[in-house]
Parts: sequence; C-alpha cells; structure tokens
Amino acid sequence: QVQLAESGGGSVQAGGSLKLSCAASGLTFNSFAIVWFRSVPGKEREYVAGISRFGDIKDYTDSVKGRFTISRDNDRNTVHLQMNSLEPEDTSTYYCAGRSFGISRIPRQYPYWGQGTQVTVSS
Repeated sequence: QVQLAESGGGSVQAGGSLKLSCAASGLTFNSFAIVWFRSVPGKEREYVAGISRFGDIKDYTDSVKGRFTISRDNDRNTVHLQMNSLEPEDTSTYYCAGRSFGISRIPRQYPYWGQGTQVTVSS
C-alpha cells in the first residue's frame, strides 16, 4: 500500500523559512515523480513544485521560483521542500503527491496523496 506522509508545517512570520518533508512507503520510490500542491478552502488546488524520479528535473510555479527549493533523497524515500522568504500568500495546506510518470501540474493525474500539512505565514 502506497503511503505519503507530509511533515514540517507550522507558523512563521513573513520572511521566515520552513522545510516540508514527504516520506513515502510501499512503492519503488525512484519510479515516482513527486510534487507539492497547496490548497485553501474555496480555491482550487494549486501546483507548487515537482521533482522527477531521479531529481534531474525540477519544476516550480512562478510565484515560488527563487524562494522554494525541491529536493529528494531516494535512499531515504523522502522529498523535501525548502521554503524561504515566506509570504502571507503562501499560507495554505501543503500536500505531496506521487505518480509513476513524469511531473504533471494537474492534480487529478496523481493517484497517491498525503494527508497535508498546514503552513501559516503571518505578516
């Protein structure tokens, strides 16, 4: 059974940093692209960043480029999202998702999801 579990969320002031982690089990980890989405009530789930199976391709939505960095450790079945220079607009629930193909920005193309971790950025 494939499981993804996020951790590392919390509350910070604007300009601060957080590092999210996504731990995976029950899958051949280096066969999966892993991505991060975020969502707030009443809005569609928004793509944030993605990383290919071996980490050679990294993709970011424009609003986080230069502030967020995605990485993966295939030995530990973990993907990280380092978030720097956080802004109040980054406040959201962050989800990691995985699929056994390349990176996609479309949520419905991901069969596996974590439960989410809350990030709150105050001004």
